[in-house]
Amino acid sequence: MASVKQFQVTFDCAEPERVARFWCEVLGYVVPPPPEGFATWAEFDRALPPEQQGSAFACVDHTGAGPRLYFQRVPEGKVAKNRLHLDVRVGTGLVGAERLAALEAECARLVALGAVRVRLLPADDTNESCMVMQDVEGNEFCLD
Repeated sequence: MASVKQFQVTFDCAEPERVARFWCEVLGYVVPPPPEGFATWAEFDRALPPEQQGSAFACVDHTGAGPRLYFQRVPEGKVAKNRLHLDVRVGTGLVGAERLAALEAECARLVALGAVRVRLLPADDTNESCMVMQDVEGNEFCLD
C-alpha cells in the first residue's frame, strides 16, 4: 500500500500576499517565519530581483495538520470557474436552522474580510445547505 503524501494547495493569483493573508484569516493559518538571515518577509522580498518581488507568499496551519497554502503570481486574470475549490467546514454535524445560522455567521465574518457571497445552496433530499462564496480575487469556495 502506498504511503500518504504531504501536499500543498497552490493558488494562481495577481496579489499573492493579499490572497494569502485573506486565507490565513479564513482558516486560522499563519505566515511561516522568513528564511534564515531575514528578519521579515518584506526584507526577504526586497532582496529578490525586481521581477520576482511580490511573486509568491505562503501560509501554514500552525498545528501542522493542514496542508500548506502557496500563492503564486501569474500574468493572466481569472477567466473561468475553478475546477477545484476549498470547502471551509463550518457546519459539520449541524442541520436545519442551526446549520444555516453557522453558515450565515461565518459568511458575515468573511464578507468583512473582502469575500463575496455568491449564493446559498439550500438543503435537499441528499445534501445539507452550503454557501458558495468568492475570495478577494474571485476564487470560488464553499462554506459547508
